[in-house]
Amino acid sequence: MLEPKKVKHRKWPKGKNKGTAKKGVILSFGEFGLQALSNKYITQRQIESARITISHFIKRSGKMWINIFPYKPITTKGTEVPMGGGKGDINGFVAPVKAGRILFEISGISENQAKEAFRLASYKLPVKSRFVKR
Repeated sequence: MLEPKKVKHRKWPKGKNKGTAKKGVILSFGEFGLQALSNKYITQRQIESARITISHFIKRSGKMWINIFPYKPITTKGTEVPMGGGKGDINGFVAPVKAGRILFEISGISENQAKEAFRLASYKLPVKSRFVKR
């Protein structure tokens, strides 16, 4: 699973995830990409699931890049825990994704194969997304 080796602070404030992406909005490495159309947090498990789906479909024939990384810690408190007592324990890490961000890129395969791979991967992700090409 993707996870940072070291973080500056153990627990972060929740923050806001509004607006559109300012960086990571153009294809940098590959010919085809999967672009997010909505704002969401994507967990490390969802990224891994989409990665496995894409790599299984293209059968190692092309090259794939993952352009997002889950760096933000998310905390949860246990069930039936009363109010107070501080912030909960770290449950996992997420990647905050804004609309317009390129999530995955592929090169070295045909356009039809890339479309189908990204279609299958988009079912694994909580964001609305679309296929883009260079």
